[in-house]
Amino acid sequence: MLAYLPGFAPWIVAGVLSSFDWRWGALGGLVTGLLMMLNDRRRGVGFDALVLEISTLAYFVVIGAVSVAKPDSSLSGQTDVISFVWLGGTAWGSLLLRSPFTLGIAKRQTPREYWDMPEFVQVNNLITSAWGAGFTFIAVSLAVSNAVDAPAWVSITAHVVGLVAPAVFTKVYPARVQARFMALAQARPPVRAVQ
Repeated sequence: MLAYLPGFAPWIVAGVLSSFDWRWGALGGLVTGLLMMLNDRRRGVGFDALVLEISTLAYFVVIGAVSVAKPDSSLSGQTDVISFVWLGGTAWGSLLLRSPFTLGIAKRQTPREYWDMPEFVQVNNLITSAWGAGFTFIAVSLAVSNAVDAPAWVSITAHVVGLVAPAVFTKVYPARVQARFMALAQARPPVRAVQ
């Protein structure tokens, strides 16, 4: 589960710096994302494992360009919603392209002999769906919260639920699948050699 956390570092940096100015947030997110991607590439991480990072960089390039071109844009007050719409789009888009963004991350932690198993891909489809649902939940909750001027605890709760639920699922679900797989393998009778 911790393997997913570094991918969110640019978003956290951007969130902190955006409290001062959304241009600083975009720049901070972009620089953090670039440094992390360069570090991953130096370590030999393939681009297929960097779907979230590539999408993150694209987001900060776009939002950075808008923030510099129109610093007083009404979008400056909506970056929380926009960022989770972008993340949700990344998750759902990667599923549509049959390359769930979690697949590359999972490959970093899983022996190569499992990569082509349909179960491995299916587990990552479900994990990516959980993250997509979490991001979408946060985006919708924040949009509604902003529209009705809800108290701050509403958006905080949306963030917690929308991030913790998929994080827990990411930890629990693969372990259950693996345990089931191991139980099935042990329950099979041994194959006898034909004489």
